[in-house]
Amino acid sequence: MIALSELWLPILLSAVFVFVASSILHMVLPIHRSDFKKLPGEAEVLEAMRKQRVGRGSYMFPCPASMKEMCTPEMMEKYKAGPVGHVTVLENGPPNMGKSLVLWFLYSLLISVFVAYIGRLALGTDAGYRMVFRVTGTVAVLAYALAGIPDSIWKGQSWSTTMKFVFDGVVYGLVTGGTFGWLWPAGE
Repeated sequence: MIALSELWLPILLSAVFVFVASSILHMVLPIHRSDFKKLPGEAEVLEAMRKQRVGRGSYMFPCPASMKEMCTPEMMEKYKAGPVGHVTVLENGPPNMGKSLVLWFLYSLLISVFVAYIGRLALGTDAGYRMVFRVTGTVAVLAYALAGIPDSIWKGQSWSTTMKFVFDGVVYGLVTGGTFGWLWPAGE
């Protein structure tokens, strides 16, 4: 069996390659430019949120206090009157892209560690490029591409936005599988 330590190079390089691919998909290509819309009456909504001292967190509106209250006639009227939604509020200040990019790289590295772990359990040193690509690529696609689907199911994110992230995840999975196939340790 291949030791996990023997896979440090494909782990590291696949995370680097995914980071580069994600940079291209998000900064060079126009795929994600329509992911968010500007809130109508943004200035007024932001002022109202400031007055209420809305802090960092995830909010639902209208928000029942319990599952029992969710089905009351009063709550049903609030749902019908709308709007109904979810809001994620971040910390005040400009977005910290440096921190987010470091966390994204660490996330990609973590996925690559799990890909390596599953690959080493499923494959031997005699596995060829195609088999390594199929196994590790499939695991990576599962990790990257399917993670965002619950956002459309539960949080109302548009399916078109989710499908763009699924596409991204398939690209990242293929990049990861290709890297592992290329650098998989050969038997002696």
